[in-house]
Amino acid sequence: MNIRKFAGIDIGSNGVRLLIANVLEEEGKEPIFSKGSLVRVPIRLGADVFEQGKISPENALRLADAMEAYRLLMKVQGVEAYRACATSAMREATNGAEIVQEVARKTGVVIEIIDGAEEAAIIANTDLHSLLQHDKNYLYIDVGGGSTEFTVYTQGAVRAAKSFPIGGVRLLKGKADQQLWDKVKDWIRLYTKDLKGMEAIGSGGNINKISKSIGKLKNEPLTRHFLENYLEQISQMSYEQRIRDLELNPDRADILPLALPIYIKAMKWAKINHILVPKVGLADGIVRQLYLSSQ
Repeated sequence: MNIRKFAGIDIGSNGVRLLIANVLEEEGKEPIFSKGSLVRVPIRLGADVFEQGKISPENALRLADAMEAYRLLMKVQGVEAYRACATSAMREATNGAEIVQEVARKTGVVIEIIDGAEEAAIIANTDLHSLLQHDKNYLYIDVGGGSTEFTVYTQGAVRAAKSFPIGGVRLLKGKADQQLWDKVKDWIRLYTKDLKGMEAIGSGGNINKISKSIGKLKNEPLTRHFLENYLEQISQMSYEQRIRDLELNPDRADILPLALPIYIKAMKWAKINHILVPKVGLADGIVRQLYLSSQ
């Protein structure tokens, strides 16, 4: 057996994640991907960008420090290749390119600012396809801090995909109006209205946390009814109660009641009652992409 290590860095609007994954190679067998370590730093870049249009000096420094820490972690764990991708907040920041250059100068870590289409394509590169049954139709919903990526799959292939500037941090800052919600609704209805027996697949820190907290396995779906009841429950709790009683991180406790309705509304508009939560994301897709390109 040969064990190789790859890393994916996801620089989102609500947090910055480093995934170091082991890839187990055996002759005559498909490679096995397993999480070696996952580190998350709650740097809320979106709070700066969605209000001020740029990343603050304080958060720019925190981001550089995080990248230096990640560089050292990758070094001591023997990572052979990495890719760092920044999403919604960084691509909207007027000083995003400047910060990328400064981080590279200080740490040597190269950050790529990617658009919503590439973000969705990278995530689709995960083992998501193992969940897709060719006789079923799916709506994939990836809710982040600044944007949500939607992909409609039919017969195992992508029918349509689109990124919308709507996410937990953006909603927290009051930056998504009814007109934007209507655009999301119209798009989902357009590409799902003639599809029968649809299921949803959800990703993102918010729904991953919910699934993990109730002990659901990745092949066990959540129901829309459960999500609606869960939303009602947490909406009646204070911020402090969510942290204490639900053991949520502070930067999750305030946006969870705002991000959860994105999944619920999307499922309603597509007439979907069940959602699978495979607990994969951008960093997982980066790792798989790096490995495949190394072959």
